[in-house]
Amino acid sequence: MKLPLNVDLKDKVAVVTGGGGILCSAFAKAIALCGAKVAILDLREENAKNVADEITKLGGCAIGISANVLDKQSLINAKEIINDKLGKCDILINGAGGNNPKGTTTKDYYELGDENKDDIASFFDLDQSGVEFVFNLNFIGTLLPTQVFAPDLMGKKDATIINVSSMNAFCPLTRIPAYSGAKAAVSNFTQWLAVHFSKVGIRVNAIAPGFFLTDQNRALLIDENGDYTPRSKKILSQTPMDRFGDKDELIGTLLYLLCHEASSFVNGVVIPVDGGFSAYSGV
Repeated sequence: MKLPLNVDLKDKVAVVTGGGGILCSAFAKAIALCGAKVAILDLREENAKNVADEITKLGGCAIGISANVLDKQSLINAKEIINDKLGKCDILINGAGGNNPKGTTTKDYYELGDENKDDIASFFDLDQSGVEFVFNLNFIGTLLPTQVFAPDLMGKKDATIINVSSMNAFCPLTRIPAYSGAKAAVSNFTQWLAVHFSKVGIRVNAIAPGFFLTDQNRALLIDENGDYTPRSKKILSQTPMDRFGDKDELIGTLLYLLCHEASSFVNGVVIPVDGGFSAYSGV
């Protein structure tokens, strides 16, 4: 990985939730290359440790820990390990999140008679437990890690929290009302936290990725032949740069927000990295 910015994070301790995934593992590797000691938290312990091993092979310092962002005690247990092995947290990246099919419709628009079709999941078929899961994973999964790790950041030089929102927090996408609403909550919460922690030296900002190919959305965007699905083609038609993003294209924004010399007065912002998707009106 070639870093787009030279940021000195030597001796900083960074915690990355959801660090076993495609996007947040790239975050973890980038900040490790900048000198940070990185704790990778993921529900899937094997994934977390695999990313930590990759970082270690590159000469960085990292540990992988199994942790559930919806279980406060699990996070407290992880924090004890981190404090013992790496030290107290300086940087928190709240990257854990995701969607659930039970909070998703199968069509963009509701039409009369859809309620009688077994092959259609409409608004009226949204499952309460599925919607609750999506809201909990994205919003509570940001709130609880912040409650657990923010005390370590207070009063520290350059203390930073970065949340992962989404460009659909600006404008909801069809079919995924639960995810769009949950990410809008993350963006709002980012602004709230920025104000709340402004007197104790913690800056709080968010990155709002556009469309990137990940493990979670690959089946929706790429068909079994490796071609773009109709939904992919629709997305790309609304993306002025006419392509999906590459995970490494998030790194410049991440490092900018972590670089105190460059962004010391940047607080409470949500930066879209989406190839112009959120700026395009469609005409």
